[in-house]
Amino acid sequence: MNFQNNMRQSSANVKIITRDNPFSSDILFDKLYPVPIQILSKQHWTPVDTAVRVANFLAGEGNESILDIGSGVGKFCLVAAHQTPNAVYYGIEQRKSLIEHADEAKTQLGLDNVSFIHGNFTQLDFKKFDHFYFYNSFYENLPGTDKIDDSIDYSDELYLYYKRYLFRQLEFKPRGTRLCTFCTWDHEIPQEYHIVGSVMGERLKFWVKV
Repeated sequence: MNFQNNMRQSSANVKIITRDNPFSSDILFDKLYPVPIQILSKQHWTPVDTAVRVANFLAGEGNESILDIGSGVGKFCLVAAHQTPNAVYYGIEQRKSLIEHADEAKTQLGLDNVSFIHGNFTQLDFKKFDHFYFYNSFYENLPGTDKIDDSIDYSDELYLYYKRYLFRQLEFKPRGTRLCTFCTWDHEIPQEYHIVGSVMGERLKFWVKV
């Protein structure tokens, strides 16, 4: 895969949006949510422009099934679903309250190619998904990090368990599997995945399993 050609081609697919469209900026998009959720956006939710870049890479061929691991209030999935309507997006999130916010925003936007799952990602069958987005949702478990809320358990042990579980699941995926990581350490990804591009000071990385 030629990453540069792929990204140039996907750039042509960027939606034309008006100034009052929620997909035109983080400020407008975040207004879909209550104020307490808006306040968390800069620290915990994927920026609109980042979601567009990821969607164009993961759904480059259309009809893919894409999983967001730790989807929060669904911001990535919703922006990506709008950007690449031929792909189907799934978000898995432990907090029921955040799933409710995600479903409400989905209703407001009228999107039908996105679904949100309340649960732990370890309960999913990874064979059902083609490609993956990971915004280091395990990081909250480490001491001294900013937490979204106190509704779930946090611990070093959970961090290690989740990291190892995801690592194994990615190892089982076939060649050609695409992955985007945001603010994630390289050692958390199996060696079979090669970085084919990065932006934002290498905070956002694009991977393909070879």
